[in-house]
Amino acid sequence: MMNIINGGEHADNNVDIQEFMIQPVGAPTLKEAVRMGSEVFHHLAKVLKSKGMNTAVGDEGGYAPNLGSNAEALAVIAEAVKAAGYELGKDITLAMDCAASEFYKDGKYVLAGEGNKAFTSEEFTHFLEELTKQYPIVSIEDGLDESDWEGFAYQTKVLGDKIQLVGDDLFVTNTKILKEGIEKGIANSILIKFNQIGSLTETLAAIKMAKDAGYTAVISHRSGETEDATIADLAVGTAAGQIKTGSMSRSDRVAKYNQLIRIEEALGEQAPFNGRKEIKGQA
Repeated sequence: MMNIINGGEHADNNVDIQEFMIQPVGAPTLKEAVRMGSEVFHHLAKVLKSKGMNTAVGDEGGYAPNLGSNAEALAVIAEAVKAAGYELGKDITLAMDCAASEFYKDGKYVLAGEGNKAFTSEEFTHFLEELTKQYPIVSIEDGLDESDWEGFAYQTKVLGDKIQLVGDDLFVTNTKILKEGIEKGIANSILIKFNQIGSLTETLAAIKMAKDAGYTAVISHRSGETEDATIADLAVGTAAGQIKTGSMSRSDRVAKYNQLIRIEEALGEQAPFNGRKEIKGQA
């Protein structure tokens, strides 16, 4: 997952949703996936410039323009995918990290980018559902506040059969919380941050628990990063299948992609790039 537009707490703009990502699922290899993502990223800069928008980057290396709405982020990405010569939905799919806890106020989801419109859990779920009907969004992270378990149960019921619903703030790489989520049918995927839980042993336990329950596991960087590329090795070593590690700019993000390419070159056919097959609900 390549984060190419930053919003929320990761950028100084008016976009509520924290991350808009592309997934080069149509690539035959990881190396080609990185190339495809890079091409879309650089075409996005041209699209934004043509509209008079800012191309400064946010914390995770994605562009951070002011936009008319959250949906406009998806629209400009779709334009960039087409300009790069790829087909949206076939070659490239989309993902979002809502980080909804950041705009959850007094029991409502308040979107500044939508004119301070306030949504209930059910209303925000259907807001996201409408976006998935307009664009090939196949993964949504933290689509509600971490404490809104009743809302998450509803969101999973509405979207869980066709969309990967990733818990980050929801599960915090914690097996105790994940176990409860599995038992209650909350989400269908977990974001894995191995320095969040505190040890590699606990991280591996969380990945195993998720896989045993039919959940996917997405290995992730942090918003504050270094050039250390250990998570690339972790993603391959655990056969997690998915990694979220920022955009195609900033050395702290690109270092992980470079390491993944080196691993692929070393392992060859032992490490196939599975693309869409690794995403919950897309196999």
